[in-house]
Amino acid sequence: MKLIKTVDAEGAVLCHDITQIIRGVTKDAVFRKGHIVTKEDIPVLLSVGKDTLYVWEKEEGMLHEDEAAEVLCEICKGDHMERSQPKEGKIELTAACDGLLKIDTKALKGVNAFGQMMIATRHGNFAVKKGDKLAGTRIIPLVIEEEKMKTVKAQTMELTGGKPILELKPFHHKNVGIVTTGNEVFHGRIQDTFTPVIVDKLSEFDTEVIDHVTWDDDDKKVTASILNMIEKGADIVICTGGMSVDPDDKTPLAIKNTGARIVSYGAPVLPGAMFLLAYYDRMAQGKNRRTVIMGLPGCVMYAKRTIFDLVLPRVMADDEVTADELAALGMGGLCLNCPTCTFPNCGFGKGY
Repeated sequence: MKLIKTVDAEGAVLCHDITQIIRGVTKDAVFRKGHIVTKEDIPVLLSVGKDTLYVWEKEEGMLHEDEAAEVLCEICKGDHMERSQPKEGKIELTAACDGLLKIDTKALKGVNAFGQMMIATRHGNFAVKKGDKLAGTRIIPLVIEEEKMKTVKAQTMELTGGKPILELKPFHHKNVGIVTTGNEVFHGRIQDTFTPVIVDKLSEFDTEVIDHVTWDDDDKKVTASILNMIEKGADIVICTGGMSVDPDDKTPLAIKNTGARIVSYGAPVLPGAMFLLAYYDRMAQGKNRRTVIMGLPGCVMYAKRTIFDLVLPRVMADDEVTADELAALGMGGLCLNCPTCTFPNCGFGKGY
């Protein structure tokens, strides 16, 4: 850095904050480190007693914090995202549409372990709305080696396969079939209070319920209905009830007998331990078509938030859920049943 006269500072970059003190009114930085001085700024700087300024002197091989911030932004920003202009080495990313946020956590950790730079994000695998803040980047020093930024970019691209660290997967329209099971509901002994809960949760997304049937505990009828809904074009089939290990709870067997690939029967989430997830893949009109089949345990009917709330956004974004990912939900998979629910702004489902 070098010392120059304030009257000659137009276009120069400040090396430190400039504080303005007005008794009883303010004591704050009137200009921040990294600010590029304009002609209009000069009278203000003189008014706070700055006849001279320490400014950044461009050096070969060094980047100003805002220039380096552009590199971090390029590493992070995926499609369907908007960005802010660089300010004090910071750039923020926001969602340009509703969707599911995905984060390459290994690459994110790699950048943050590199030193002199950081990326902070919200949790991945959760739904976001248009305009939501997704991430913020920051270069720590005022200037940083250009070679260092090239190295972190190369290493990150190697980890991600050339993709950005953040990905926003838009939600898609889904046709849904619902199979309600249980002798007590089928014979009218109790009212079906499960289906309205499912319909309400589906209404948060672009969905259409194209079929709904109610059966007793007959696995063959349930299997036939699932396959029939798939034939009708259901992208999602949701089965409610009959998900425990009791001998007369036959929904898991009915799902298995469709020939669908069972991802997991059981998940380390409370509420939601008896959850079942399966994928039914087939060729239709020369294209591979997939229907997601979910068996929902009874807790989804009465608990505010469950495993269903963690998996449904991923299904809506065509984001395949693996058995390993379900297993990883154990840490953070315990809902605390807070008197006032703040989900998703809480720790539920945010393990690793």
